[in-house]
Amino acid sequence: MALMLVISPAKRMDVVEGPPFAQTRPAFLADAQHLARELRSLGYDGARRVWRCSDALARPNWERLATMPEDMAREPRLLSPAVLTYVGIQYQHLAPEVMTEKELRWLSSHLRILSGMYGVLRPFDGVVPYRLEMQARLSVDGCHDLYEFWGGRLLDALLGTGADVIVNVASQEYAKAVAPWGHRAGVPVVTCVFGEVRASDGRVVQRATEAKAARGAFVLKSR
Repeated sequence: MALMLVISPAKRMDVVEGPPFAQTRPAFLADAQHLARELRSLGYDGARRVWRCSDALARPNWERLATMPEDMAREPRLLSPAVLTYVGIQYQHLAPEVMTEKELRWLSSHLRILSGMYGVLRPFDGVVPYRLEMQARLSVDGCHDLYEFWGGRLLDALLGTGADVIVNVASQEYAKAVAPWGHRAGVPVVTCVFGEVRASDGRVVQRATEAKAARGAFVLKSR
């Protein structure tokens, strides 16, 4: 049975130089370039409102937007592979930087990363650092937000991989970009919840740090 695991990105991104190199262009590259231009058109204050972050974080991201559409289109080998670019608890526990070539090939075939900017990324798609969360309030092309902008295209991209089962390991923010379209999938879409059952009322409670670590470890152990 062929599984396709789907995870969230991380807010922090670092450029990675040297092997393993990026190999492919993102499937929705033109859309990503369009979103970058839309953000730039808002001006600094408008972009910062979308990002909802401090000036210290907003300023370098604003400066990147000046050349981002062109930078996104560079040859993949000149860019950073997505799965190594994201930095955070989930990716620390996934630990792609210490995987063997065989393990990285498996990851390339069985993992996809959801992204507010890029839509869906393969592990070795070449990317540039950006800031755009899926829940950001960015209106584009008559769409009220990014969920509406991406619509069912992200699930369609996952279905195009030929997987027998899609395993949604993403956070709620990103799962919402795929889960509402699951009725038309034609293959099972299984959503994983990483939490603990609260003794007082039997409810499942997710703790952010532990859930991020569990998502990364889950993908690692799925090989």
